[in-house]
Formats: sequence, structure tokens, C-alpha cells
Amino acid sequence: MGREWEEWELKEKKMRPEDAPATRWGRTKMRFGSFFGIFTEPLWSELLPPQHPALGQKRYTLLISIDDLLVTSTWDRQHGWRTAKRPGVDYFLAYLSHFYEIVIFSTQYNYTGEPIIAKLDPYQLYIQYRLYRDACRSVNGQPVKDLSYLNRDLSKVILLDTHPEHVTPQPENAVIIPKWKGDPKDKGLIAMIPFLESIGIFNPPDVRPILQAYHGKDIPLEYAKKESEMKRKHIEEWEQNRKGALSSSFTFSSLFGGSSQSDASPVPPTYLEQKRREAQKHYEEERAWVLANREKFDALIKEEQDKMMQEMSGGTIWGAAQSLLTGAPPPGQAAGSTSSAPGSQPSSA
Repeated sequence: MGREWEEWELKEKKMRPEDAPATRWGRTKMRFGSFFGIFTEPLWSELLPPQHPALGQKRYTLLISIDDLLVTSTWDRQHGWRTAKRPGVDYFLAYLSHFYEIVIFSTQYNYTGEPIIAKLDPYQLYIQYRLYRDACRSVNGQPVKDLSYLNRDLSKVILLDTHPEHVTPQPENAVIIPKWKGDPKDKGLIAMIPFLESIGIFNPPDVRPILQAYHGKDIPLEYAKKESEMKRKHIEEWEQNRKGALSSSFTFSSLFGGSSQSDASPVPPTYLEQKRREAQKHYEEERAWVLANREKFDALIKEEQDKMMQEMSGGTIWGAAQSLLTGAPPPGQAAGSTSSAPGSQPSSA
């Protein structure tokens, strides 16, 4: 327990040699504590694989909780558990996937979360990864989302959640959103898009100072004010430049008191508005493509489901049960097939 650190141990614990305990007792204490880590730490030291090169243009990772953020669940005696999608959730995921690597990070177990994700992203086009309860740390018996295990640059990570207690390890990366209680007229998700979209467009080097500036505020409202102010300054600057250009210009029309064409030109869009239009155009094109190929996607999903059912019905579970009843097949022969005695000819029908 108290032996010197080995290189693989330091790598696994993400420690530099100078930061690791240097005394025999310190090394023993840390190694002993690691035995109990299986009950409190995530199952994997790196929750996500390295970012795929094809996603290089998506510089940011958006972690999204499920409960009371994307969906809400209710229970009654007549219908049991029912889950409703939040208004705008389809557009929210599809549109922001143009800017972010979308990752579901939920404290649910995968067997309850997967059916929900299958409804939110049936063709697996927008959600890159799913993280569930086994990807969380346990602190005082409660799950928390420790982003240090994420295998991503935390300056490029945003976590959307409805529970402040779930984000305690890195609150500077978190945006706490009010819980959705099932209001069919809710616009909470849609209202968050301009703020998140602007980060994807302007590419700040670190999202955490931005999130900190909005901490405790109504983000959609405060951001709308800032964007409105930015638009006002853009118009003022454009008008000043236009007046300067007009005062120094000479046209045939101005010679006789007419107005030049540039005098009536519209205000050009801001950089944000221009990029927003491009992104919305890409979204519409992608949406049209998905709708045009929906039948093909559905057929592929059904084919995959049928294949899985076939494998389950003839796989190891049923094969093992059959072996218990009839005995294992001879070596080299699959269960359920027939064989002839060695050297004999197949019988004719």
C-alpha cells in the first residue's frame, strides 16, 4: 500500500508526481480509499471518448439533463406513468446541434432514460452521447455530475440542469433552469436558444466567465436586452458611416436635388444576425432532408429491432436453456441444427 507511485497509477488518478502524496502513510491512505471508490465514483475515469475530428467545428459541448428540463413525468391511477415532451424540445435539440456536441447527462438509470431519448432523437441525429446515473459521483448518497471526468476542455462545456445540488463540483459551468411542470404553452427552452446560439457563433475562449455574468439572472431576458443594445449601436454606427459617405459623394441625382439610392438602403444585418440566418437555413435544409427520408429511417430502425429480437430469441439465453433440457450440441455444430453420423451420407428425402 505504501510503495512508490507507478506511472499507470498517476495517469489513472490524473495526478502529477509533484502533486501525489509523497509519504508512505499518504500513499497508503489514498490507495485504501480507492478501494471504496467503486461505490462513489463514476464507472469510467473518462466519460466521453476523444472528440471526433468530424465534430471539430463544434467547439463546445452542451450537457443537458432530462427530468423537468426536456420532459416531465406524471403518474395517476388510471394511466400510470406518463411522460410529456416540453414544447420546442425538438427544435431546441436539432438547431443547437449545429453549434454544440449535444450530450444527455442524467441522474436517471439508463433503462429509464433510454426510452425517453429514443423518443426525443429517434434517428440519432442530434444527441452524440448519453450519460446516466453510473456516470455520476455519489456524495452523501446523492448523485452529482463531476465534469472533471468528462474528458473535455471545461472552458468549452455548458451544463443545463434543474437541480443546483447536481452541479456542485463545477457550478461555474452550469446554468440552472426553472423546472418545467407540464405547461403546454411553456417557452423556456426556445427562450434559451439565442443565448446559447450566440456562444456558438462568437466562439469565446472560455464560457465560464459568460455564465458567471448571468448567474442568478433571467438569462433569456437579460440576453435579449444585450442583443437589443448591440443592435442599437450597430444602427448608430451604420448611420454615422452612411452620412459620412453621402456627404463626400457626388451623383447626377444629387446635382438636381434627388435622393441617391444609397440614401434609402436598408440597415445591413449584424454579424450575429447574418450567422443566425445561415444556421437557420442549414436547419431547414436538414429538416427537409430528414422528412424526405423518414420512411427509410423508419425501415432501418425496424430492421435493426427485428435483428435484435432474432438474436435474442436464438442467442445465448435461449441456447443455454435449450442445452439444459436437451444437452449441448456436438462441437462445431450450432444448437438446433442436425448432423449425420461420422462418415455417413446425408439421407435423401
